[in-house]
Amino acid sequence: MKHDELQDVYCSVARTWSVIGERWTMMILRECFRGERRYDHFRSKLGLGSNVLNDRLRVLVAEGILDRVRYQERPARYEYRLTTKGADLYPVLVALMAWGDRYENDVPPVRLVHRGCGHAAEPRPTCAHCGEPVGWRDMTAEFEPDAW
Repeated sequence: MKHDELQDVYCSVARTWSVIGERWTMMILRECFRGERRYDHFRSKLGLGSNVLNDRLRVLVAEGILDRVRYQERPARYEYRLTTKGADLYPVLVALMAWGDRYENDVPPVRLVHRGCGHAAEPRPTCAHCGEPVGWRDMTAEFEPDAW
């Protein structure tokens, strides 16, 4: 199966990956979560060619993950702001970061700190009903009838 065919599969993981799975997309989103919004920053910070950056930003806007907002009239300049849909990707980025910290770095380059208490925060899925932490062995998948 090719990457561009993933969006047609009746699978949430495949469809999500068709949107955010392109090389550089999560790095652009990382910069957005750090508060960056401007094209020039993305380009210089990530070292991307304009063709790649333009393509990724176009897709993120088309998918409703970023909004393209004009901040200067002459010459016309735009910034890219996270939408609610985009902001909802934060736990995904944090989970990827935690995995990388655990398996790819001797010393994690960034530590996430909870503003409320000042201690390190960790991404952990929890049950929406009881609030208990859950791992993959604690869950089962219930498929919709049309899923197969």
